[in-house]
Amino acid sequence: MPDDAAAYDPVVITGIGLITSLGHDRETVWNSIRAGRHGFARVTDLPWFRGEAIVAARVEWDDPVPGQLKAISLAQHAAREAMADAGFPLACGMDPTRFGIAVAGHMGDSSGIGGPSDTPKTSPDQIRWWEQVLPNTGCSHIANEFGILGPRLTHSVACASGLVSLLVARRAILDGQCDAALVGGAEALDPMFVACFRNMRALSPCEDPEEACRPFDRNRTGFVMGEGASLFVIERLSHALARGAKVYAEVQAGRILCQAHHVTRIDLESESLAKLIECCLDSANLEPEAIGYVNAHGTGTMQNDSAEMRGIASAMGSALGDVYVSATKSMIGHLVNAAGCAELAVTALAMRDGYAPATLNLTDPDAECVFDALPLVGRKRRFQYALKLSMAFGGHLVGAVLKRWNDPATGFAYPDESPRALAGRRGLRLDPSVPRVPAPHADATALVET
Repeated sequence: MPDDAAAYDPVVITGIGLITSLGHDRETVWNSIRAGRHGFARVTDLPWFRGEAIVAARVEWDDPVPGQLKAISLAQHAAREAMADAGFPLACGMDPTRFGIAVAGHMGDSSGIGGPSDTPKTSPDQIRWWEQVLPNTGCSHIANEFGILGPRLTHSVACASGLVSLLVARRAILDGQCDAALVGGAEALDPMFVACFRNMRALSPCEDPEEACRPFDRNRTGFVMGEGASLFVIERLSHALARGAKVYAEVQAGRILCQAHHVTRIDLESESLAKLIECCLDSANLEPEAIGYVNAHGTGTMQNDSAEMRGIASAMGSALGDVYVSATKSMIGHLVNAAGCAELAVTALAMRDGYAPATLNLTDPDAECVFDALPLVGRKRRFQYALKLSMAFGGHLVGAVLKRWNDPATGFAYPDESPRALAGRRGLRLDPSVPRVPAPHADATALVET
């Protein structure tokens, strides 16, 4: 923190929306993850697959608008939950030009790919394919619904898209372009997408939904595609405190690097990933020992897991024995464009409740899995700092560090905080006319429970 505490105005998370195959709202999904459940099933009705079954994590969902892409509908649902959680009315409740949005790109509507269609509308509200063929359609629809007039950003960087959306919106806030933003992404089972990953042999061929996804396991065979969406409201700390908002966590640091290697294959030496983690920690002014939990990309493919295990081990060094690492794709599947933001939501909720979720199906850890990957069962840990990693096709590497906002007045305080932590906390002034002085976080060592 700078010496001038009044100038310290970081970006914080004040609202979370989440929908996956485990549930249609944030708390249902999180409670299912805490219970160690998965949302996988055999799917046999994908177009072009002629009844062939694949294991997937599908969201059971009735699209409210006829013809609308499922990914867009899921994104809108998560956006509404995030905005309500943050305490914003539909019109944002602030200068709309100071409210931004960054939503990851999605697969466009390919139903008209064979040529123009003259099929009549089945209802007056039916959406035509050309009205949602662009990958930024979801971002535009959400911005229009909430009257957001600030920066409107859409990135398409494969599995890193959701986390990139968070970081670019954070930068827009820090640069003074806006005071708050709605960020995240969504994914649905697009048959072309699924076929591409299957032909790439990236999908698990296992027919048993119970065992299909096995991150960090010696017998892993690939990932399971999932559906869902996660969106966040992020804003300046001073802006959040002035309106009396609660705070989940500070987005303390984030970095984007790449592997100049191959479109789909991964550099197994992991130097770039180790460098990414080191840059994230340096930017957050943290030593590796401060990180209590890492939410890994953890797809369950041979290459990705090998590279990630090596990168984490190299960057964490002697602190490796004290960090928990887990791959929650083992429960919600790989949400591709929404993977980073959905897993960041899980990370923020894990930080809120002091519980690191498990890695399912990890019964025979790979020899290179030298950290505690929380096999089968999660564990209590009151960590103050967490790291989220994304590793995407195309060589994209993204990391984000979250810092828990541990304050009884404006955050999610642990119910039995230590006397030392309580004695060291200063009050927060909510009058917008005076400088904001953030409360110091409790000593991490006083909040660890294993």
